Amino acid sequence: MNVFINQNAVQLPDGATVADAVAHLAPQPPFAVAVNLQFVPSARYAAHALQSGDQIEIIAPVTGG
Repeated sequence: MNVFINQNAVQLPDGATVADAVAHLAPQPPFAVAVNLQFVPSARYAAHALQSGDQIEIIAPVTGG
C-alpha cells in the first residue's frame, strides 16, 4: 500500500500498522506519531492499522526558547 510518511511517498505491505511505519523511518526517541492529523499513542502503534493514502507524521519535540 502507498502511504505518506512526513510527506514522502512510501510503499508498505498490505496490513501495515503504525509500528511498521515507525520501523521504516527508524526515528530516534523521543518522537510522536499522528495519522491523518490524529495523535496515536505509542501503546497503540501495533494495533493501529494503516490504509492506503494515509498521511503519517513522525515528529520530534523541539526545545529552546
